[in-house]
Amino acid sequence: MFGPHDGTRVRPHPYRRMMLFLMRGRNESAVYFEQHLDLTRTLPWIAEWNEGRTATSKATLFHVVLHGLASVLHERERLNRFTVGRRTFQRNHVALSFAAKKQLSDDAPLATVKRRFRPGESFPDMVGKLTNEIGGAKSATRSSMDKELGLLLALPGFLLVFLLGMLKRLYSIGLAPRGLIDTDPLYTSAFVANLGSIKLDAAYHHLYEHGNCPLFVTIGQVQQVPVVDGDRVVARQQMTLRYTYDERVEDGLYCAKSLQLLAQRIQDPGSWIS
Repeated sequence: MFGPHDGTRVRPHPYRRMMLFLMRGRNESAVYFEQHLDLTRTLPWIAEWNEGRTATSKATLFHVVLHGLASVLHERERLNRFTVGRRTFQRNHVALSFAAKKQLSDDAPLATVKRRFRPGESFPDMVGKLTNEIGGAKSATRSSMDKELGLLLALPGFLLVFLLGMLKRLYSIGLAPRGLIDTDPLYTSAFVANLGSIKLDAAYHHLYEHGNCPLFVTIGQVQQVPVVDGDRVVARQQMTLRYTYDERVEDGLYCAKSLQLLAQRIQDPGSWIS
């Protein structure tokens, strides 16, 4: 039988395969995890990196998180798996999706970006391209995704439910239109929400049953936090990352070690970004 075009079927340990029969949905299988990251080295590194650079090539903390997450997903590839029905697949690329407000107002719409991160992509290339992509998503011009949503939402509700059900079935056997799947932000390695950009702390987010995304990451705002340093208490700049993870994909130890590697890379970007 055919399978999803964006993955190759794998056969994990029998215990994990049994989970696909015991836990049918992503939210039933969700595991929650959080990290508090010390940015003592991160923020000065970003400031030094940005010296003398143009606006379109300047990095932010969000860039460091995305670049680090993409690199970990490439290196720890078992984290980059997904489930369809009662089967597990190894994704054949790394894609990250994220949303941003087009304007900082209650009524402003969200701009959603889905981007593939190729293995070995340099940090300067990623920053420049991503800055342009985010700028394009925030513009007043309607994206292809906005146009597709407009057409779908013009349909009667019962027909839209039927079509989404058909899309899910066709995807599971490899017959769904690739143009729809490849642009859908919920068919992705991870969805990242930068809540710190709107001055909020990280939140635990649900997973989506639509699509195949097994990992949701939220980024909180940078805050001054009291930390014990020897025999004294000092203020350090920290941020919180919170994760929601589909346990059926891979065991918790493998996931935790992968996220520890991500934390190390965010907290000391100078040690691995050239």
